[in-house]
Amino acid sequence: MRAETQNTVEAIQKSLHLLAQRMDWETAKHRLEEFDAMIEDPNLWNDPARAQKLMRERQQLMEAVSTYESISRDLNDNVELIELGEMEDDKDVVAEAEAALKALGEKAAAKELEALLDGEADGNDTFLEINAGAGGTEACDWAEMLQRMYVRWAEKRGYKVELQSEEAGAEAGIKSASYRISGPNAYGWLKSESGVHRLVRISPFGKGTRETSFASIWVYPVVDDNIEIEVPANEIRIDTYRSSGAGGQHVNTTDSAVRITHIPTGIVVTSSMKSQHQNREAAMNALKARLYQMELDKRNAAITAAHENKGDAGWGNQIRSYVLQPYQMVKDLRTQYETSDTQGVLDGDLDGFMAATLAQQVAGKSRADAQGE
Repeated sequence: MRAETQNTVEAIQKSLHLLAQRMDWETAKHRLEEFDAMIEDPNLWNDPARAQKLMRERQQLMEAVSTYESISRDLNDNVELIELGEMEDDKDVVAEAEAALKALGEKAAAKELEALLDGEADGNDTFLEINAGAGGTEACDWAEMLQRMYVRWAEKRGYKVELQSEEAGAEAGIKSASYRISGPNAYGWLKSESGVHRLVRISPFGKGTRETSFASIWVYPVVDDNIEIEVPANEIRIDTYRSSGAGGQHVNTTDSAVRITHIPTGIVVTSSMKSQHQNREAAMNALKARLYQMELDKRNAAITAAHENKGDAGWGNQIRSYVLQPYQMVKDLRTQYETSDTQGVLDGDLDGFMAATLAQQVAGKSRADAQGE
């Protein structure tokens, strides 16, 4: 077996070892049997919240077991094919098996990263907020470009995307938008996107000059029903108003938009969906999620990128630069991960950036450490 292929095999074995550790492979089958026994209990759905949590945990364990067994099986099959091909001097069989191993290595590495999403709220759904920063109309247009980028990323993963609120820009784009994104590990993946994003390009608004624009992204987890967040009534102010926006596919214009202000922290959340009741509930859920995120930041400050990157959406605070002129490059300033495929990134190809940040966080590196390297 060639040295390069042997390295691939060893990398896959390493990923399998981590996957086994994360799910506790020795007890996984027994725990699945316990889950199966519990879901057969006719009284299970008397407590819907508990039932849903149990079903979700069972599904996650089933997927982990299936992934581990599939990668192990494919690894053994392709190693045997290579050995057989080398014995019979069949170069085509060897080449085909080596190509399969290379693809399997990429899959195993991706699953290894997913297995590292075991933070307190990584498996939760998430809220994502986009706010235009310094740059006026240019920034509002940039915020809308980011809105499209994240919606496309989420849809490619099969996540459910729900618009919570949106405020149109004065001339173009958006001033702000808020989404709820639902799917496996939605918060775990998107949390690395919190911070200021900088765009450099030729202005599309008739100036013909190179312009720099900023927009901020804020990501925080949807709070599970089993997480209690107390918000005293005397600590909030609730305002209702008419939603602004140009209408169309991205905007729900309504007379019943709700804004909730949390007085002790100054946090403001809004919702402008179909009814005042829905808006009040959605805004309160968003507020609880923000307060929960603040608590997570306090407890996990060493590995939470958001705490390092909060600040005005302008110079000196950016986590990522998107340069479209005079050259093509998107570069993350925390991990130094970069690509010249700017159009792919703006079309939602963000997995490489997210994986690099996750790997850095797992390694315990700060932004300063990475930049120093």
